[in-house]
Amino acid sequence: MLDFRVAAAAIAAPLAMIAPTAVAQEVSASQQVAASGDEIVLKRRVAIGRFTNETRYGQTLLRDSDLDPLGKQAADIMAAYLIDSNAFIVVERTDANEVLKEQGVGGETSGLIGADTIIVGSIVEFGRADEGERAVFKRERTQKAYAKVAIRLVDVRTGVAFHSATGSGEATTTTKTKLFSGTTARYDGTLTDKALSVAIEDVLEDLINSLSAREWRTDILAVEGGEVFIAGGETQGLRPGDTLVVKQRGRSIKSRQTGSTIELPAATVARLTVDSTFGSGELNEGSVTRVTSGSIDGIPLGELFVSVES
Repeated sequence: MLDFRVAAAAIAAPLAMIAPTAVAQEVSASQQVAASGDEIVLKRRVAIGRFTNETRYGQTLLRDSDLDPLGKQAADIMAAYLIDSNAFIVVERTDANEVLKEQGVGGETSGLIGADTIIVGSIVEFGRADEGERAVFKRERTQKAYAKVAIRLVDVRTGVAFHSATGSGEATTTTKTKLFSGTTARYDGTLTDKALSVAIEDVLEDLINSLSAREWRTDILAVEGGEVFIAGGETQGLRPGDTLVVKQRGRSIKSRQTGSTIELPAATVARLTVDSTFGSGELNEGSVTRVTSGSIDGIPLGELFVSVES
């Protein structure tokens, strides 16, 4: 008889069968609560960058240094969770070369967009254990897999890592056989996938909360006839009647102490009200707004950005 146990609240299936419904339902519920009030919930743009396997597991002398199946699998699991949460616009980076190659075949120019935050991480611990018990009339084999991941969030504009977190997960399966019955316990390769999936799920809520706390920004596309056109529409969370603020970027000053360039706080110069949205798809939508207070006249559009009033 096969007794399957998982040492976590929920276990995702292998990569091909990942269904992070628990995380998605939790994020969706929080979005619905916010939507019912005055708070505007808008999607942030994130990209998954380097995700490597820093353990000895899966490393062989015959393996190319660029070939990291466990690290790529972790990146794919992370992307699947973030996309399924419906809280972010996930920008492709791990397979960007394939996207650019396909654009070249089709004669199209690159339309890759930038991200606000890059997620980088690594698998820092991974191991498997095989334990067995043998008696006169029965045998028992227990297989375990354990994984731990470390993840950092990096601000694209500054290159500074502003948040880090770790997550761990474990998967276990036990096979029992009795005398003259049962089956032979074989190696269960799926435990690797399940332990890795649980480790990423363990850290996901912390990442989502940190990313959602960051300031949401978008650009002014054009100002025509009293109407202000901005990037981002219905799919991204904007609705007619929403109130936004226009801010002018502060001056950038180099710090003598750290050597880094520090941007002074932005100043609110106007407020906008969303009248309607247009376009289709997360990346091709926009909104038509109008100025309800303040003014943006005479200020270069490159110095302005639109945000949500805190």
